[in-house]
Amino acid sequence: MPELDDESTDETGEGVAWFQERFTALVDNIEQVIRGKRAVVELAAMALLTEGHLLLEDVPGLGKTSLARALARSIDASASRIQFTPDLLPSDVTGVQVFNDATREFEFHRGPVFHNVVIGDEINRASPKTQSALLEVMEERQVTVDAETFPVERPFVVVATQNPVDLDGTYRLPEAQVDRFLLKVSVGYPDEDAELEIVAGQSVRPPLAELRPVLSLDEVRAMIALVRREVYVAPELVRYAIRLAAATRESDALRLGVSPRGTLALVHTARTRAAASGRDYVAPEDLKALAGPALAHRLVLTPEAELSGRSATEVLAEVLDQVPLPAVGAAVD
Repeated sequence: MPELDDESTDETGEGVAWFQERFTALVDNIEQVIRGKRAVVELAAMALLTEGHLLLEDVPGLGKTSLARALARSIDASASRIQFTPDLLPSDVTGVQVFNDATREFEFHRGPVFHNVVIGDEINRASPKTQSALLEVMEERQVTVDAETFPVERPFVVVATQNPVDLDGTYRLPEAQVDRFLLKVSVGYPDEDAELEIVAGQSVRPPLAELRPVLSLDEVRAMIALVRREVYVAPELVRYAIRLAAATRESDALRLGVSPRGTLALVHTARTRAAASGRDYVAPEDLKALAGPALAHRLVLTPEAELSGRSATEVLAEVLDQVPLPAVGAAVD
């Protein structure tokens, strides 16, 4: 994945320049733990500052949980970690009503989901029933227990890790839950130099233990609001995103294409990428660069496409080649 372009234009507003500076500080902080994966770290930071959920998938040992923990530790907000196991119950995630003998009433004991950043470690090792406990809170930012609704504090982001579904002891995530993740990212193996830094750093003291917050909760809220308020998306680019989604729905290789939620995810994250690049407008390259992380995990192949060895990423690449990218200039005040 391409790394961000740090060039700014003379028209960049003061707010967007501030966003870029704080975004860079966040990424640099996380990179103290995750070496040689700046593009991956940038995508994780974009998910947080779009207030969207992030799914990290890869084989064991590549730093998925470390990335999730580093992201949570880099902001001064409440965080929790849920280790998903086959015997985990839905109430272990959302909370449970407990009878209080003193008051003779039921009281709701909040579960670990009531935090700003919720790390769901190895989320696909829990049963589908337990995974589904996250469906409501991921979409509506609230939890309903015994007909009573409890909102979670904003911002609210789930950062989940999972191993590939062909590994032992894993369950496939429901399509409805996968679609709720803003981005899906693969960490990948580090190169030789990065792995040398990892080994050297761990031999002294794990860098995660030294990590300190660089963003306050108020700054995170302000950055989320700034992107929505100040970054312009040309109508041609919105139409391009819609055409991409429509093309996936018409593909013979797919039985499930991109949902309208996926179109929104692509456009919203493109705004964050633009601000992180120092621009107050979305460029066509923002949409193209984010199409894979924002859309590929939402696609479901037909049985014939699976048997032929095709992947959702390959089909999406074909769609991107078929739908022409519009030529759009910068926004003009």
